[in-house]
Amino acid sequence: MKRSVLVGSLSLAVSGLLISGAGSPATAADGPRPTPPKATKSEALRDAKESVAAHPRAVRASAHDTFSPESVQLDKDGTRHVHFDRSYRGLPVLGGDVILHSAPDGNFRETSLTLKAPLSLPTTARIGAQRAEAAAEKRFKGTKHETSSKLVIDTLSGKPRLAWQVVVDGIAPDQSPSHFNALVDARTGKIGQTWNDFHTADGTGHGYQVGDVTVGTTPISGGFSLKDGARGNGETRDAQNLTATNDSPPAGWGKSFTDTDNTWGDGALTDRATVAVDAHYGIQATWDYFKNIHGRNGIKNDGVGARSFVHYGQNYANAGWDDTSFSMIYGDGAAGQKPFTELDVAGHEMSHGVTSATANLNYFGDAGGLNEATSDIFGTLVEFSANNSVDAPDYLIGEKIDIRGNGTPLRWMDDPSKDGKSVKCWSSNTKNLDPHYSSGVGNHFFYLLAAGSGQSQWGNSPTCDGSTVTGIGNAAAGKIWYRALTTYMTSGTTYPGARTASIKAAIDLYGASSTQCAAVEKAWSAVAVAPTTTTCGTTTTPPTSNLLSNAGFESGATGWSATSGVITNSANGTPHSGSYYAWLNGYGTTHTDTLSQSVTVPSTATAPKLSFWLAIDTSETGSTVYDTLKAQVVSGSTTTTLATYSNTTPGGYTQRTLDLSAFKGKTVTIKFIGTEDSSLSTSFLIDDTAVATG
Repeated sequence: MKRSVLVGSLSLAVSGLLISGAGSPATAADGPRPTPPKATKSEALRDAKESVAAHPRAVRASAHDTFSPESVQLDKDGTRHVHFDRSYRGLPVLGGDVILHSAPDGNFRETSLTLKAPLSLPTTARIGAQRAEAAAEKRFKGTKHETSSKLVIDTLSGKPRLAWQVVVDGIAPDQSPSHFNALVDARTGKIGQTWNDFHTADGTGHGYQVGDVTVGTTPISGGFSLKDGARGNGETRDAQNLTATNDSPPAGWGKSFTDTDNTWGDGALTDRATVAVDAHYGIQATWDYFKNIHGRNGIKNDGVGARSFVHYGQNYANAGWDDTSFSMIYGDGAAGQKPFTELDVAGHEMSHGVTSATANLNYFGDAGGLNEATSDIFGTLVEFSANNSVDAPDYLIGEKIDIRGNGTPLRWMDDPSKDGKSVKCWSSNTKNLDPHYSSGVGNHFFYLLAAGSGQSQWGNSPTCDGSTVTGIGNAAAGKIWYRALTTYMTSGTTYPGARTASIKAAIDLYGASSTQCAAVEKAWSAVAVAPTTTTCGTTTTPPTSNLLSNAGFESGATGWSATSGVITNSANGTPHSGSYYAWLNGYGTTHTDTLSQSVTVPSTATAPKLSFWLAIDTSETGSTVYDTLKAQVVSGSTTTTLATYSNTTPGGYTQRTLDLSAFKGKTVTIKFIGTEDSSLSTSFLIDDTAVATG
């Protein structure tokens, strides 16, 4: 059954879907909601819970899913975006998070998610926690550690599986705080994805100073402390060349910087406060950028400032963001080198915190590259926003660190491949790279979008398709990326998914026909991320002499016979044009959908043809046919299959044309029949159909 609603006394269930605390859902009899004033977050959350329950297909819900709200975002016009985490039979689902988008009146619009099909798998572990933890500790040998584990559903490593998520907390051999994660298959014991929740700038290097700047401080008895009351009490402290005892700097750790005359440092490294000025300036520049440009009140948007620790460790030549302790750490560098306190490094690392608080992109696969690229993008924009004369803004990452000792930066955004390891063009292999190198695709995209291709004052940027891209500037490009990150990306977003997310963001901000949206499409194609079904605007010219009525489904089911729910305007799928389309299958269970209309083919037709636009989205892999769509003609008691499509040919909308010459002079039924097996899902989307006479 496609939809069934049962309302209990304590919770709301749709086909077994549980949402704690949900109220009664709106029904068709209720009619459309009246246009209300802008909703509160609690009202938006209430309506979103109802929408999740009412649209199980849109959230890929199984009979055993529970959704818990993570965050609520309200746009200026009242449009709502509610981010939910998913559990399956009580276990967290990695990659199962979903963003539900609703109109200002609360009506459902669409969802953003990466899960392809409803879950169906056993949740009994064959491998115990102790064995899983031992395997992870062996993998992360050399890390002082405290180890913990929990059972999760891993949907990010291919076919969904039960896994132990083992976290090894401690201090890595290079003195960095570490939160190493490993996903250990709970049935085989095999280690899958691994990552570290502590993000570093990746390497040794030379620090620098930001020059004479103003920093926010707080009066105390007898002087001032390096705590910024205007920016959430963000504080910079002296680590005294120690490392945190176990892993993350705890509350109160380190020594407060104080001064009697509110003048900090003297420009020389012999004064420990000199480096503290650099770090403190990095905190305030990052805060100001997100506040002034995006209206974000701190890293978590909760008004709370971050901490920075300078002089961390003994000759520690790195810097990093630790989300667990909500803090930055900076080392003094290797012997004879300078501290690692560069402005775009500070902006980069603290932007990891913004990502963690919003899309929470994974730190592996394409999502890992997007995570690192997001920090490079915002670190660069922080640098441009601060416009510090000592560190002129550019599209180079960590250029003053001089990590290689030859005056070159850590990364180049105009052509990421200049470092010899990063990639500038996306491919199916990008997901297998270290996130610092797969980030090149996102960095290259952003540079092209902001500055354009070819030679400029900022660099010389090639394109992967030989095209020319005209930049739209940092302001528009930054707003598009921020909205895509905070409104449409989820933990497992891929580069093709980021293309979809940023196009949606550009449409929201500037319109489907805007120069900005067209530039987003062109820049993604220029880094080899091909078009998806989401575009800035599609215009379709229907064929002449179309014998089908309501051929584009814009009048709903009028003129068609179809399985309930097949003809839809659900924003979770994408029409080829207009608002309505036909969506067959996509359940991941044994299911058959049909769509048909009768038509008389004139005997005088010269070359009658059936045409339609077809998009196929599948979570199946390999070359085996599991799910099919047949285009048929029923004439009397005879059914003729004109063509068969399957999960083996996924892709965006493609026009298909089939010959109807054998049916001239006959009244026939044009029929589409989609069949799906009991495992992974395949969706067949049909739009803009036609039977033309010639």
